[in-house]
Amino acid sequence: MNILAVANQKGGVGKTTTTINVATGLAASGRRVLIIDLDPQGNSSTGLGIGQTGRTCTSYDLLLGEATLSQAVQNTQIDNLHIIPATVDLSGAEIELVEMDARTHRLSRALEDQAGAYDYILIDCPPSLGLLTVNALVAAHALIVPLQCEFYALEGLSQLLKTVERVRAGFNQRLRILGVVLTMYDKRNRLSEQVAEDARACLGDAVFATNIPRNVRLSEAPSHGLPALIYDHRCAGSEAYMALSREILGRTEPAAIAA
Repeated sequence: MNILAVANQKGGVGKTTTTINVATGLAASGRRVLIIDLDPQGNSSTGLGIGQTGRTCTSYDLLLGEATLSQAVQNTQIDNLHIIPATVDLSGAEIELVEMDARTHRLSRALEDQAGAYDYILIDCPPSLGLLTVNALVAAHALIVPLQCEFYALEGLSQLLKTVERVRAGFNQRLRILGVVLTMYDKRNRLSEQVAEDARACLGDAVFATNIPRNVRLSEAPSHGLPALIYDHRCAGSEAYMALSREILGRTEPAAIAA
């Protein structure tokens, strides 16, 4: 079982798009997958067709101990893929958690008993480095970082990596960087090429080989409540996310992939 946090403190980098499409790709490979929507905006929930009225038990309830993992899990229309949805109530959890015991370990404790029911748990983190993201990093085995191909991208990444080091030193020694995925890549744009070159020069093999391109179908899919892999599996964005899913399997299940 692999618990993967998908995080970047910057918004608009493709974090949720990466979460739901990688989860779909892993589910398509026969893995049992759970998404935990830990972003108060609830975009992963929306992107998988879970409407507001269908979010009766959420990640907020899970964090506050008002629901167990099995109580909060909902089915999706995709085989092997489940979700714990989020609502705007989660924004208040940042304040409520401050007063609670083990406030950085609420999620990890909630996952202890039944997480083994899944091969992969992907946690869609909010665009900040507050207590919600720290809970995700404490619970996770590894981190996936979507990095938009734009100016200042690497500068923002350094702050996240410092937070990872603090979490590793103080709370979760097993936490590692599974990989950095370059998103919104446009091969016609020299800036995209430069960011990709700089990222690989700085981070080496930590950067996934697959770049996620700018793609209209990736942008359209959430409005239909579907991952792009279901909405249009032939588009360039879907093909890239399938390739990324295979890379993630190779980094987390090398023996299985080799066989």
